[in-house]
Amino acid sequence: MAAAVTAPPYAAGAPRRRLLAAPPLGRGAALALAPAARTSSSSVTGPRHGSWEDVARRRSGRTEVASVDDDEACELVSGADLVIGGDVDEGDGVRAYLLKAVKNNNGTGVLLLSDVFGFEDSATRDFAYRVACHGYNVLVPDLFRGSPWKKTEKDGFDAWLAGHAPERVSGDIDACTNWLVDEFTAAGVSRKLGIIGFCYGGGRLVETLARDGGGGGGGYSAGVCFYGSRMDASLAPRLAAPVLFVCGDGDPLCGVETVRALEARARGARAAVYAGRGHGFAHRPQSLEDDGDAEDAFALMRGWLHDHLLA
Repeated sequence: MAAAVTAPPYAAGAPRRRLLAAPPLGRGAALALAPAARTSSSSVTGPRHGSWEDVARRRSGRTEVASVDDDEACELVSGADLVIGGDVDEGDGVRAYLLKAVKNNNGTGVLLLSDVFGFEDSATRDFAYRVACHGYNVLVPDLFRGSPWKKTEKDGFDAWLAGHAPERVSGDIDACTNWLVDEFTAAGVSRKLGIIGFCYGGGRLVETLARDGGGGGGGYSAGVCFYGSRMDASLAPRLAAPVLFVCGDGDPLCGVETVRALEARARGARAAVYAGRGHGFAHRPQSLEDDGDAEDAFALMRGWLHDHLLA
């Protein structure tokens, strides 16, 4: 059984089960992917490894997910560093990282909002890489403008968080959403977008979909929220897309009561609560028990995205 943890509950760079990291890319020539975005890019070749589950584990009412051979799907994933919406040095642009499937690209864009350790953290990059292996185009923005949380203890956390104004963060998320719309939906590549969030990013996912439901634009068709922190359950009726909420019942940062309230009040929402799991288990597993439930949660996420974005 995983023990309950306190915030921030894990060290950036803690051991994880897989070596799927997309290594940092060198700065190259600028490429024009879309207006208001500058990039440097290269191809990232993933290591060979054993097959993932071909079909999501059966749960009541679940739809089976088409099998994916990860050796072939992950043979080549392209990665690019982007600047979206202006000049970073002048405080107008948002740095982001884009991972695109090459062989099996389904044309669908997914925005991934990180935990407090930021968009360059290896656990976040690993997870984004793995999602891209299943055909998606995954955009991971720098929510903290180059200043993520770097400590393993909570001392100073509230002061650090106060330095990242909610209005600025939401503006950066909206800029990245607009970029995805321009790049994938407006261009006719795909009609749907997905959004994933971990911890801090999970709380921002709820706010983003509430803005979307209130006429804020974006057009997300599905969300997956992993143990969102500081989530506002009162926003549930305004969520513009069905959300799968994933958490553990031993997580002090994501109360089961809040998750159940969101599930009950948000249209099409579902919750998967894992007994004995603490914070971060799905993308930062710390034990064999975490690892097993992390695999199950990833399979549930795959099925959710498939059913709402591709089916």
